[in-house]
Amino acid sequence: MPIIKDEDSETKDYLLQDDKKTRFGATFIVLILVILAIAVVASGLYFKWF
Repeated sequence: MPIIKDEDSETKDYLLQDDKKTRFGATFIVLILVILAIAVVASGLYFKWF
C-alpha cells in the first residue's frame, strides 16, 4: 500500500495525498513536536532534572 498518492497514480489505496493541505498539516505537526521537545528540555534544565 503506497503512503503518498501522486497526481498520476490511479490507485485508491493510499494514506496521504501529495497536495498543499497535507504538506501544511505535516509541517505544522512536526513544528509543534519540535517546539514541545525544546520546551521539555528547557524545563528539565530549569528545574535541574538533567
